[in-house]
Amino acid sequence: MSCTEPSCQSGHRGIKRHPRARDGASWEGLSIGLLGGSFNPAHEGHLGISLFAMKALDLDRVWWLVSPQNPIKPLQGMAPLATRLCEAQHMVRAQPNIVATDIEREMGTKYTVDTLKQLKKRFPRARFVWLMGADNMRQIPLWRQWPAIFGQVPLAILRRPGYVVGHNLGKAAQRFASASIPARQGRLLALQNPPRWTVLDNRLNPQSSTRIREKAQDSMRQSIIPVIE
Repeated sequence: MSCTEPSCQSGHRGIKRHPRARDGASWEGLSIGLLGGSFNPAHEGHLGISLFAMKALDLDRVWWLVSPQNPIKPLQGMAPLATRLCEAQHMVRAQPNIVATDIEREMGTKYTVDTLKQLKKRFPRARFVWLMGADNMRQIPLWRQWPAIFGQVPLAILRRPGYVVGHNLGKAAQRFASASIPARQGRLLALQNPPRWTVLDNRLNPQSSTRIREKAQDSMRQSIIPVIE
């Protein structure tokens, strides 16, 4: 797929409406899941958890926040933002309620706590839920002002291979243990005041962006024909 194709900007049925930093009224009253990440590249695992979260949490939309540059990930091996955004948009082209956006670039934010603050300011009547994998739940104490993230929006944690769910998810889960709700109440999560979080019982998917990149690099090395002198 070429990232100059029209499919990068089009949905399955016409042009999708993408969130812009100044059109908050257009999203009034909607429950919106926020899936942040590098999407380097986007893959079926991202799509699977987004579709699951929409149903489990009764969300109207899911926004993929394609980050210009994750502050805790290295620049090496990171594809340009335009490429990652285009590939993510192509991945969700047939999903009218999932949108890949670079709104973080537009707002000039790179830390989750700042992104959420700006989104709530610009979309004051939208109901946001932060979506993230169990791996990030364990790592979130490394994020800037991470307790404030719990105070801004409810969180839904998606299971990941190799990570035990529940309060065993680390420091953040233990600190906010009293704010957790069972997955069966997930459809009410977007309506609740933070801090609130839950762990969803999604099907595990072994795909990861790291494995996809490693596989691509292996294929590239194997395709090189040695020169025999």
